[in-house]
Amino acid sequence: MTESGAKPAPLPSNEVERLLELQAFRILDTLPEQPYDDITALAAEICGTPIALVSLVDEKRQWFKSRVGLDAPELSRDVAFCAYAILDTSEPLVVPDATADERFRTNPLVTGDPGIRFYAGAPLVTSAGNAVGTLCVIDREHRDLTAAQLRALTVLARRVVAELEVNGLRNENEELRQQVAAARMALSTLTKVESGHQVIARQFLDQWPDLPTRRASH
Repeated sequence: MTESGAKPAPLPSNEVERLLELQAFRILDTLPEQPYDDITALAAEICGTPIALVSLVDEKRQWFKSRVGLDAPELSRDVAFCAYAILDTSEPLVVPDATADERFRTNPLVTGDPGIRFYAGAPLVTSAGNAVGTLCVIDREHRDLTAAQLRALTVLARRVVAELEVNGLRNENEELRQQVAAARMALSTLTKVESGHQVIARQFLDQWPDLPTRRASH
């Protein structure tokens, strides 16, 4: 337990690979984007919660790519409910009443602002099998989700993953484009240098017509 009263979640067994894939997406600390905001708005509407987040769990923090009903752009990983949610990639983590859950009842997000009582987080599981974060919904009253709401949250989480992976491919394509452009520029520069050397060599030989190399060329 930390000084704040939080009980940090253990690290996933694939923590290194998980963090590497998260970093490869180059999504952390980027500006808001409509596709993600649409998903959080829909999650909050379907689940009937005042708070919905696309939460990405970094090494020391959880950073919110999109958020509804919460002002903070990020929180310490030590207090993150989502750090528990990524431990099991097979199903969402549902906490009907955080005050009755041993993992969370002393958490400052429960005992203080925003006063979390209910939490449900569907892990964002990539094609490689890494849970890089969650799509989660939060309420200040203890409650539960229906089976249909839970299925919808899971489907929306897959939509978030699709957006992340498309963004990752876009970044890879841009890197490849830049590498090709740099290679072409380097080749062009090399060609110009070689051409310049040939001109200088011809000018030198023209000034010394009796050099053996000049006679040999005839």
